[in-house]
Amino acid sequence: MNTTRTAASVSALILAAGAALGLAAPAAQGAPVAAASSAATASVRFTDIPGSGGVTLKGNVFTPAGYDGSQHYPVIVLPSSWGINDLEYLAQAGSLADSGYVVVSYTPRGFWLSGGEIDVAGPKDVADASAVIDWTLANTPADPARIGMAGVSYGAGISLLSAAHDKRIRAVTALSGWADLVASIFSGRTQHLQSAALLGGSAYLTGRPSAEFQQVLADFLGPVYDNEDELTAWGKLRSPATYLDEINRGGAAVMLANSWGDSIFPPNTYADFYDRLTVPKRLEFRPGDHATSEATGLLGLPNDVWTDAHRWFDHYLKGAPNGIDTQAPVQLESRNGSDGYEGYSAWSAVPTATRELRFGGTRTIATNIDSGADGGVIFLTSLLDQIAQAPPVVSVPLLPRAVAAVWQTGGYATAQRIRGTVKLSTTVTPSAAEGTFIAYLYDVDALGTGKLITHAPYTFTGRSPGTSFGVDLELFSTAYDVPAGHRLALVIDTVDPLYIEHNPAFSSLALTSPEVSVPVSER
Repeated sequence: MNTTRTAASVSALILAAGAALGLAAPAAQGAPVAAASSAATASVRFTDIPGSGGVTLKGNVFTPAGYDGSQHYPVIVLPSSWGINDLEYLAQAGSLADSGYVVVSYTPRGFWLSGGEIDVAGPKDVADASAVIDWTLANTPADPARIGMAGVSYGAGISLLSAAHDKRIRAVTALSGWADLVASIFSGRTQHLQSAALLGGSAYLTGRPSAEFQQVLADFLGPVYDNEDELTAWGKLRSPATYLDEINRGGAAVMLANSWGDSIFPPNTYADFYDRLTVPKRLEFRPGDHATSEATGLLGLPNDVWTDAHRWFDHYLKGAPNGIDTQAPVQLESRNGSDGYEGYSAWSAVPTATRELRFGGTRTIATNIDSGADGGVIFLTSLLDQIAQAPPVVSVPLLPRAVAAVWQTGGYATAQRIRGTVKLSTTVTPSAAEGTFIAYLYDVDALGTGKLITHAPYTFTGRSPGTSFGVDLELFSTAYDVPAGHRLALVIDTVDPLYIEHNPAFSSLALTSPEVSVPVSER
């Protein structure tokens, strides 16, 4: 592993984490009261809320206008995102209150002015969510039979986990969250360097990491394979997918939404989790990066994600016949298409066919040199793709073959509408016992310019040098339209700034006869 590069990268990311997340300390919990002006007719108050174990959580409560002490309203509880406090949802809380909800937002333990230490969506955070519901039922005109939870990122994870443990919750919208924490930040047994460093750095800037979290972060960014079983167990405890049966038995209606380019919680785990849910459910994927699809809604601007979240609650907490339950439950927007949203009956029904790409030959590449094929930079890259349809680009003919294995198809006569999860199978012969490679799929035009469609990392340990082994790897799920006349290119190299690589000095990898299964929609 290139420890010098890794340590330098971690230090730089930690210093930049606060700015990257747009964090700025308020002078006091209620200082930006003007932000509540979006709730022109609802009342708002800032308050302390007792969490579990004697911890005090900072929060705010919106009550619909016209409350005279006799009504009861459906309630929505909003845990704030990682590194942000309960002021995050002022615009949405005001809007929900104006439409007849009691809305309670709170800052999870360990962040900002809330007490305790950061538990990373652990058992204490789940207990806090139930304590907030208890307090809400005792101190607001909330209807105990109509309780919902929602959140972005950290708040999404806490909301899903709470639905597994508190059966009073009847509806959830989880936006830019995760289903499997381990598969999200350790996919392909590879540490996601930039996302882990950003989360860790922002935790130190805005909160009080527990000793457990500090140790987990140090182990994850360092000798991860020495403690892999313990770290996996820690992550599974904090993964909604672990509690799938409990969520299904609880019956809460679950809406999941994420972005194709989410660089912290890639869409794959939501997709897999969605198809295994048996409750009323909805899945939405759009272009963008982590929480960028929801961002304008947090500012009170029109936003598709929040519009659908409101409709979800209106139907499942108020019984409104708004049609969201009869619409195709899987809604996808292509990263570079222009046809708007596509509806499907299930995630498994998204691709109608596959293109099986079978490449021959063996490519041997040296390690520890970046070929120029990269997944980009956390937040920036996928945000550019969302706004300007500008994914990472390389010149495929100019990629140095000594450090990048390249295979290409011929040109396609018709457009290829890639929808779903691309899968790679190949044989690897390493010169060392451990190593890392990253697989990329590109859309290549007539000039050889390749636009990144998807990618994924893979790390192996404990292998016998010189002995071949098979690899099956899922790349990150996507929706991308390859124009007619373009080709597909598979590129494999061993260095990407998004990840920690584990290639010993002077090692090499031989990759033989890769096969790529590309899901497409032909409708």
